[in-house]
Amino acid sequence: MRIGILGGSFDPVHRGHLGIAGAVADALGLERVLFLPAAQAPLRDAAVHASGSQRAEMLRLALDETGDRRFDVSELELGRGGLSYAVDTLRTLHAERPADDFFWILGEDQWVRLGHWREPAELARLAEWAVYPRPGYGPLAAGTALAGFRVHRVVSAGAWDISSSLVRTRLGQGEDVSAWVPDKVIEYIRKSGLYLSH
Repeated sequence: MRIGILGGSFDPVHRGHLGIAGAVADALGLERVLFLPAAQAPLRDAAVHASGSQRAEMLRLALDETGDRRFDVSELELGRGGLSYAVDTLRTLHAERPADDFFWILGEDQWVRLGHWREPAELARLAEWAVYPRPGYGPLAAGTALAGFRVHRVVSAGAWDISSSLVRTRLGQGEDVSAWVPDKVIEYIRKSGLYLSH
């Protein structure tokens, strides 16, 4: 099986995440896409505002609303706790599903930092890399190619000019985010009182 992995804080999930996952799955013929909320991202400075269980539940609600049967939530990194290293996650997934091929999905803004991730040579061996456009970054951020990496640039994913931090800001100001966030997620956020002070 060809499996995509879309990691992140998903604090909260938004339509950009969903659009990217669908476009990459279509472009690369992925049969499944795992949305993988991080317990704690190593290169992320800002604190996560929603708990792991809240972020996973928002993801489940969002994926349910899409109706895309390829999408699923993996709580692998949340269950492991601590810093979430991609190489550890890929080793675990390979041990569980040795016959499957994995495609790590990330934006050009993260691609330029991949050399700083733990064990890049092992990352190159364990997965193929699906890189989607990000505003302000050129094609694969020229000059950042890493030796041994099997890379697919997925232009059809589009450069979504939206972020979870912007969604949190708008929610905190009482603004409408229905164009960016699935309805079921907005309802959950309101009932939970999330992001009201951010």
